[in-house]
Amino acid sequence: MNHDRVHAREPSHHVDRWSVGVIESIGERDGHCVVTVRPVGESAEGAESGGSGGEVDGDESPVELLITFAVRDLFVSRLAIADDESPVGERVWYRKRGG
Repeated sequence: MNHDRVHAREPSHHVDRWSVGVIESIGERDGHCVVTVRPVGESAEGAESGGSGGEVDGDESPVELLITFAVRDLFVSRLAIADDESPVGERVWYRKRGG
């Protein structure tokens, strides 16, 4: 199975292939992790990374990313949040499979 990709920090490679979004939810489906991300509008993509800053473009529909639990644990551990804090609202960089 092909999985989507997600990073907690802005990628340094092939930057034009990645989209920026804000986590809306993290759940589970069919033994995989599903991260729902709301894409960030063009004006906020150039904003400094970190946290949930930036405006969200209301025209963008949420994107569901299917990832492994190992990838979820890795990217959540790299977010600038406390161990007991939810990653909802945090900015991430993502690519849909094949993207």
